[in-house]
Amino acid sequence: MSKPNIILINCDDLGYGDLACYGNQLHRTPAIDRLAQEGLKLTDFYMASPVCSPSRGAMMTGSHPNRIGFQKFGDRHAVLFPGHPWGLNPEEKTIATVLKSAGYTTGMVGKWHCGDQPEFLPTNHGFDSYFGLPYSNDMGRMKHHDRKLPPLPLLLDDDVLEQQPEMESLTERYAAECVRFLRANQEKPFFLYLAHLHTHLPHLVAKRFMEQSQNGEYGAAVEYVDWCVDVILTELDSLGLTDNTIVIFTSDNGSRCND
Repeated sequence: MSKPNIILINCDDLGYGDLACYGNQLHRTPAIDRLAQEGLKLTDFYMASPVCSPSRGAMMTGSHPNRIGFQKFGDRHAVLFPGHPWGLNPEEKTIATVLKSAGYTTGMVGKWHCGDQPEFLPTNHGFDSYFGLPYSNDMGRMKHHDRKLPPLPLLLDDDVLEQQPEMESLTERYAAECVRFLRANQEKPFFLYLAHLHTHLPHLVAKRFMEQSQNGEYGAAVEYVDWCVDVILTELDSLGLTDNTIVIFTSDNGSRCND
């Protein structure tokens, strides 16, 4: 029997009750609902931390944040910020490291947030390829924002492909990169990790999702994620990979209360 392909889809700040399959009556999420209907829907599941970097470091390594030095950064930071000298130790084994050693092709698309210095990037943690943002979508230059931060870098592997990319279209670019990865690796076992920028603030979403949302910009962000899931599931169907692919959909730490 061939090794199963694995796709891990991780959202940012998505809440337990934000999906139709968990009872939400405003957000239309048919693709994610399909995963729940055809697979296993968990009603008790916990991440290791309520904030991004510790949660993601723990998910990548299977270790508690304290064990990998991710409980706190410097004197006061709960998460990693641009230019921080800290990150996930390259000596740590990640799920990508383990799967790569087992013969998988490994790719990551989206938000990393486990260190933006070269030695901490995904390509030094078992991923053959990377396309995405090294940290949160609010950690760049934004209108009406008083943080003095460098432009948000969109990375291709270890190189900056673009500075401060348009957020409204980034999920579509992520979806396109996922499709490219699936097509390029359909003949061999693969592990694809997609880490969405939604539903983290600010909610910058493609216009068509804003127009159809029944719950403002937040609902638009949730449905944008669902659209991306549908793109991936449709591509798996088209390539004949559905029956041999494990698709896991989760969120990094649950929803946040914001003013």
